[in-house]
Amino acid sequence: MSQSDYVRWFSDIRLEDVALVGGKNASLGELYSALSALGIRVPNGFAITAKAYRDALTAANAWDLLHGLLDKLDKTDVARLKEVAAKARAIVYQATAGETLRAAILQAYQQLEQQYGGEVAVAVRSSATAEDLPNASFAGQHESFLNVRGADALFEACRRCFASIFTDRAISYRIDNGFDHFKVSLSVGVMKMLRVDRASSGVMFTLDTESGFRDVVFITGSYGLGENIVQGAVDPDEFYVHKPTFRAGHRAVLSRSLGGKQLRMISAADGGTTNVSVPDAERARFCLTDAEVLKLAGDAIRIEEHYSTKTGHPMPMDIEWAKDDDDAQLYIIQARPETVVSQRPATAFETFALAAPGSVLVEGKAVGEKIAVGPVRIIADAQHIGEFRAGDVLVAESTAPDWEPIMKIAAAIVTERGGRTCHAAIVARELGVPAVVGAEGARAALKAGAQVTVSCAEGEIGRVYDGALPVKTTRIALADLKRPKIAIMLNLGNPELAFKTAMLPNDGVGLARMEFIISEHIKIHPMALVNPERIASAAARKVIEQLVRNYARPADYFIEKLSEGIGTIAAAFYPKPVIVRLSDFKTNEYARLVGGENFEPKEENPMLGFRGAARYAHPAYAAGFALECAALRRVRDDMGMTNVRIMVPFCRRTAEAQQVIDTMSSHGLKRGENGLEIYVMCEIPNNVIQIDAFARLFDGFSIGSNDLTQLTLGVDRDSEIVAFDFDERDPGMLEMLRLAITGAKRNGRHVGICGEAPANYPEIARYVAELGIDSISVNPSSILRTMQVVSDAELATAATTVAR
Repeated sequence: MSQSDYVRWFSDIRLEDVALVGGKNASLGELYSALSALGIRVPNGFAITAKAYRDALTAANAWDLLHGLLDKLDKTDVARLKEVAAKARAIVYQATAGETLRAAILQAYQQLEQQYGGEVAVAVRSSATAEDLPNASFAGQHESFLNVRGADALFEACRRCFASIFTDRAISYRIDNGFDHFKVSLSVGVMKMLRVDRASSGVMFTLDTESGFRDVVFITGSYGLGENIVQGAVDPDEFYVHKPTFRAGHRAVLSRSLGGKQLRMISAADGGTTNVSVPDAERARFCLTDAEVLKLAGDAIRIEEHYSTKTGHPMPMDIEWAKDDDDAQLYIIQARPETVVSQRPATAFETFALAAPGSVLVEGKAVGEKIAVGPVRIIADAQHIGEFRAGDVLVAESTAPDWEPIMKIAAAIVTERGGRTCHAAIVARELGVPAVVGAEGARAALKAGAQVTVSCAEGEIGRVYDGALPVKTTRIALADLKRPKIAIMLNLGNPELAFKTAMLPNDGVGLARMEFIISEHIKIHPMALVNPERIASAAARKVIEQLVRNYARPADYFIEKLSEGIGTIAAAFYPKPVIVRLSDFKTNEYARLVGGENFEPKEENPMLGFRGAARYAHPAYAAGFALECAALRRVRDDMGMTNVRIMVPFCRRTAEAQQVIDTMSSHGLKRGENGLEIYVMCEIPNNVIQIDAFARLFDGFSIGSNDLTQLTLGVDRDSEIVAFDFDERDPGMLEMLRLAITGAKRNGRHVGICGEAPANYPEIARYVAELGIDSISVNPSSILRTMQVVSDAELATAATTVAR
């Protein structure tokens, strides 16, 4: 026996060596030997081969004993599974005690000491020969040990890793996925341990883990060792980077979310690890700088490209990273194929929505996009797992791999801690079970046995509602979908829904609204950030101080948050057009923002008052509009989202239009520069009457059917008593549509309509199709129906033309 039979160094391992060293170690070898030259740092180490495992069991005559335990095992008998697994582990642990194996491990460790110093700390991880494959993930099934020092401690850790091939969860997983227990072997990886006690670590994916959207790198991070993220013990920071614009040379973080980072896992003095609390000041800061986020994103993109080239097809990746205390450099410590959302077959679209409102009991981060109903079952620890029943909603502080048998039968999962890459999230995603993680106070807010509705269909925020709410499910097969010639676009304001929504068939975004981003993400009136001294409320000043505490200027908070919201929507649909409407709050709506009451007049009829284009150059809001423009410039210039077009709302007169265009130009948004197109909402009768004049100033029109109907018919659409008079099918309104569309076409300008009228009324869809409208933009819930309606209208129009 030579050392190479039982030990292989990372430099001698490639991806093809799965049978020899398991999936995890094969990937580490590939990273170390093939990608180090590209600037990707990987700590050195070695693998104890699967042959060492098999030879040890053969020498100990262990195979017959293991067959006797496992061949007829019924895994649904949880007590029996636990007993058999313990006996099997004891057999393997004893079998791997031989001197031949000890000597091979000791010799390799001594070589590692020569490189890194005596008693170098190492991470010891299991690597199954059926693990980290494109169609299988054994994540969390086998044991790993951190901060292992010395030859004796290393040998003990290796034996325990080998024995972990027969954990309860590993046995159950192999049975569920059709793997033969005796055809799967275990290798052990030994890697130089990075010191991250004062630094950070985490997990990143080369796709969005909820929607499966593939054009982003999703990075999570927290302080100390990354096990806390996997275990769901902390709420990590989260970052997104857009891959296409990164490849084009743009270096900007697309969006970021500050996590709680409650605990820091550090190396214990006597070996192993321990958790300590993180001071509030550190929790309030991100664990990574923008430069570090972008370095990690670049590494992730190169790793994905390498593995995709190697396999001959796109290969989204799941990657672990860590920052070393000693040299302050970022290292990749694992990379494996992503095996959940990337495997979903794109044969049909299925969407879920609540069919009635409800009372929210608790909120957290949504995992998945489904909705589930069931009774609450609070599980305090693993000792109470036997109380769980199929169809219960599992509620816990966090979950661990031993919980997976009950997670498989849960209607939904709710945890108080964890982010979207914690154990609960990973398993829920793989099982297709909706989960809400990081739902602080869930065990107190949710009562055992009570019926609840768990919704992950409302964007990034997952909500648990009181009672069993009705759920609407929409499903359409791709083969049945008709795509019309007219562009069918989307109306969207919530960036949290962007990646999911972009997966629907679409031709871009015809109306991206700023208002949701400002009200829900920023929360502060822009003028309150420009002139904070005018804020009368002490409570408002305190809220603002808290929100902007990490920014050099209060205005920077507004610019960053607005640009990230718009940028996320633009990235989701890139390179398709995304038409972003400038802010169109009415004064009463602006006043409800933090600090807003000090900057807004009280109007009798805000619908017709100080809104839209009238505000942008007005002294009362000009400084606020400058912040909107700065955010849009950041999206287009820094982020590289040149697919963003800008739309001016509620523009009454051409003189007002010219003033807005000049103001935008003074803020660096010049029409025609870097391909910038500026549109105008066609929602006031004067826009239609003077469409030739407006066409000289703008690149396109979007008909706002709601306001145009209101102003054409003189109906307040917010008044219930005259709601019966609001009808887009009125002959006068149809004439307005005709004049707007033909006028725009006459001037060679793009013209679309953003509103539900074409989706709700097939006759309007047919009417605008006959007039040659360029695009129809509707809400996501209506897009599939609208495509059908417009396709039918186009066919009917074509048939009528032929008949003539």
